[in-house]
Amino acid sequence: MKATLFTALRAAAVTLVLTGIVYPLAVWAVAQAAFPRQADGSLVLDEATGAVVGSESIGQAFADPAYVRPRPSAAGEKGYDATASGGSILGPTSKVLRDRVAADVARLKRENPNAVGDVPAELVTASGSGLDPHLSPAAVEWQVPRIAAARGVSADRVRAVVAEYVEGRDLGFLGEPRVNVLALNLALNRRFGPPPGGASIPPK
Repeated sequence: MKATLFTALRAAAVTLVLTGIVYPLAVWAVAQAAFPRQADGSLVLDEATGAVVGSESIGQAFADPAYVRPRPSAAGEKGYDATASGGSILGPTSKVLRDRVAADVARLKRENPNAVGDVPAELVTASGSGLDPHLSPAAVEWQVPRIAAARGVSADRVRAVVAEYVEGRDLGFLGEPRVNVLALNLALNRRFGPPPGGASIPPK
């Protein structure tokens, strides 16, 4: 019995050291050596202030009309909570979901009176994580007239900045073209300055 217990404890100790200490440290070391920026959270700095304003991998809210607005979020009580990543439990037959989407569509149309076409579906539907940092180029384009008006510049000048930040498919065939919302909003500030009467992107 003692021999069996000793063998079990020794196996547990070895397993604990290997899986709880050696393996995590090895993964951390490889990540720091090969992908240090991503391993540290893909943090994004505002070049004007030097402050960390977010992560390129985590979506966040933008209320000012001069900024591109992201997909809605069901992560956490107020959305965009990186500690509570997840979608809602509302299904396609949910009246609560239908009412929320209808209200969002009406609000977006009011806020974007010069937008062309229907409201893009992704602007009223949350991602599975609630933290999707990207939009499709079409969803960004739909918002361009509002952004241009809020910044007092032409829509074509805003579109030129957007075009610079369209990311292609990974490896040329994986995924879809996309735009990182935080990166684009920072670029708009660099090109045109902070929104008139508005605020710069706050540090995180």
